[in-house]
Amino acid sequence: MQSRGNLPRGAATIALCFITALLEGLDLQSVGIAAPGIGAEFKLAPAMMGWVFSAGLVGLLPGAFFGGWLADRIGRKTVLVWAVLLFGVFSLATAHAWDYPTLLAARVVTGLGLGAALPLLIAMSSEAADPGIRNTAVSLTYCGVPLGGAIAAVLGMVEFDSGWRVIFYIGGLAPLAVALLLFFLLHESASFSRQEAVAAQPDRRISGLFGDQVRQSTLLLWLACFFTLTVLYMLLNWLPSLLIGQGYSRSQTGVIQVLFNVGGALGSIMSGRMVDRERPLLAVAIVYAGMLLSLAGLGLSSSFTLMLAAGFAAGYCAVGAQALLYARAPALYATAIRATGVGASVSIGRLGAMAGPLVAGQLLAAGAGAAGVMLSAAPGLVVAAICAWKLSGGRLSGRAVPSTR
Repeated sequence: MQSRGNLPRGAATIALCFITALLEGLDLQSVGIAAPGIGAEFKLAPAMMGWVFSAGLVGLLPGAFFGGWLADRIGRKTVLVWAVLLFGVFSLATAHAWDYPTLLAARVVTGLGLGAALPLLIAMSSEAADPGIRNTAVSLTYCGVPLGGAIAAVLGMVEFDSGWRVIFYIGGLAPLAVALLLFFLLHESASFSRQEAVAAQPDRRISGLFGDQVRQSTLLLWLACFFTLTVLYMLLNWLPSLLIGQGYSRSQTGVIQVLFNVGGALGSIMSGRMVDRERPLLAVAIVYAGMLLSLAGLGLSSSFTLMLAAGFAAGYCAVGAQALLYARAPALYATAIRATGVGASVSIGRLGAMAGPLVAGQLLAAGAGAAGVMLSAAPGLVVAAICAWKLSGGRLSGRAVPSTR
């Protein structure tokens, strides 16, 4: 338990992590919001647009892994500040892209910064919270991602005279300001400080992910993250274009996106609270069964009212499912390899995140339509649900190792 004097520090850490997650969510959905304008300006076919969506995810994968690994060596705070600066600078660079290759390059490097930041936000919020509310703390931090996406959706509803680039100016300047806040106000994790001697052994960080106590849980976590993020990022990137293609107006599309992200924030918090109240299996059942039903609703609904409900439910379930996995990840690993373990699971998930937009683009190019895209995710979701169920059932070894180990 934290002492009373340490509570403000923990609360400040969680608040700063939440603010940074807001910026992550804003940037992650900015390409989806800007997609119609980008596609029109650079004359991109759906398959080419799929590469624009996936370019940032290409950077997310190595960024998440090496950001976590580096943070276990030199500290969470230092790596986080540089990661936020990196994705801020290259979000601005996205706004200044002059052709298709420079656009792709800017998104790849932006993804490196975004990828490095997320596992550190998860690890630091987990380490800052009391044991009884750690899942809630991680979920609260992660709910900043869909709320940032909601901000992006609101911005997308505004007709800026200067076009699609405005959202990248906002998504670039705000991280530069937040990086200063992190530098001056964020404290290094006390758990990391106690483990500096152990963390000096880099071979333990990698091999520790496959130790006898955590090997099976690591593999289950990776599978669940892969297929869950496949669906989540397909929705984050293609939902605006799919809705417009179904005949909805820009303002209607924006409302559905806002509800998707508000639902995601609520799903993140509620899922974490259910786990802290020792109801993890119920939480898993709700989010994965709900995801299958809401995807069918998004693909088949012809009523705007039903589409609003499906959008809210899809956000609640897709983001809630990923929040469950991210909340579980820090508890699997000792402090000396925690950021590496979380970063590795985020990286594997990013493979799915890259696959989702690309597969959706190819399906659309083949004439599958919105319903075909949504329903194609069902088999992967079943696999993810089984893995998450096993992880949450307490039948596997791999519980948190004491940080003094």
